[in-house]
Amino acid sequence: MGKIAFVTGATGFVGSHLAESLLERGYSEVRCLVRSEPKWLAGLDVIQIRGTLSDATLIEQALEDVQYVYHLGAMTRARTWDELYSANVTSTMDLMTAIGNASAKVTKVCVASSLAVVGYADHVMADESTPCKPVSRYGRSKLAMEQALVDVNLPMVVIRPSVVYGPRDRDLLTFFSAVNRGVCVVPRGDPGLSLVHVKDLVRGIIESTESPRTTGETYYVSNSEVVTWEALRDATQSALGKQSTLVRLPRSLIMPLGAISEIAGKLTNTYPPLNLEKAREILHAAKQCSSNKATRDWGYSSRISLEEGVQETIEWYRTEGWL
Repeated sequence: MGKIAFVTGATGFVGSHLAESLLERGYSEVRCLVRSEPKWLAGLDVIQIRGTLSDATLIEQALEDVQYVYHLGAMTRARTWDELYSANVTSTMDLMTAIGNASAKVTKVCVASSLAVVGYADHVMADESTPCKPVSRYGRSKLAMEQALVDVNLPMVVIRPSVVYGPRDRDLLTFFSAVNRGVCVVPRGDPGLSLVHVKDLVRGIIESTESPRTTGETYYVSNSEVVTWEALRDATQSALGKQSTLVRLPRSLIMPLGAISEIAGKLTNTYPPLNLEKAREILHAAKQCSSNKATRDWGYSSRISLEEGVQETIEWYRTEGWL
């Protein structure tokens, strides 16, 4: 029997790319937890498990004969702490309990966390030794998840991605859309950020999970070079074939803009990407991380250049009518 994987969050941006990559790598079965609509999984040769992580019996049955569990299911933004805690901590622990009860055949569990757990940092570049002082509810919920996992007796690896981009991503779409309209607004004085293309990330996720050296460890996964906002704009302009005006936004305006965006979101019953929590992260949270530990332990390296990754992403957006 070939490799069998169970994937949560598979209908999302990163999870759907992961499911595709697992199939390409010859996994005999890829079982994906689906809450409602298959979304990006439509047409893929995966087994859809309809339900939620709170359904213990369903999850235990879905885990039969599974060797690798990839837990990417999460909530990245919400208006309340309770919503984030339930989605990112309680659901994760429900899954760990189900794995413990289901089978001894699980070789490794990979849990996706986030660079957001770092928050305030004494150094611009974070690594695994950097103390975690998250500034947002999302970052605190992911740190609470990691802390809860310390007492779980399962072979596990935790991955903290930097900012992820690529086809199907909606967060950086805001930036690309602005450049497409001829205006590029960036935070004044920002030192740049660590980015990772989704294909590099999912390769890192799979390789870290399959490596026997990573059990019990936590890793940052990112590109090897820090990307300035100006470099990201240049790559975007090149891909679009357009020029844009660079506007450096004073840092004093970022929190007010987050507040205004939240108010507008309440009027439309949405919670926008730019909100007070995200504004705090823009102002205070670490946005750069080193993947040196991942390189040392299992040979990780990013393969997709910024220019290549942005070009692919822009082309996909245009094909799908997002730009």
